[in-house]
Amino acid sequence: MSTSSAIIGWKNLSLGCAILEPGSSRKLKTGDWRSQYPVLDKEKCIKCAICYIDCPDLAYSQNEEGYFIADMTYCKGCGICANECPKDAITMKMEEE
Repeated sequence: MSTSSAIIGWKNLSLGCAILEPGSSRKLKTGDWRSQYPVLDKEKCIKCAICYIDCPDLAYSQNEEGYFIADMTYCKGCGICANECPKDAITMKMEEE
């Protein structure tokens, strides 16, 4: 094997953590490394959708009752939803081992 064929140029390496196919981010199950998760208090919730709008991972979706519920497959536990909720209807709980 020649020296030139043993060297891998940086242009031949795959990009780390890059989404190369548009619309494919839903294929990545990003909630696996979460240390906290959001819990919704439906009695306080006014269904304003701020959690849905501010979630950087689009982990929230609206259920049949109109509440916005986080999908734990994609929720990374960042806590933005709990911080931005105007009624403090979302609290962050620690994941159990």
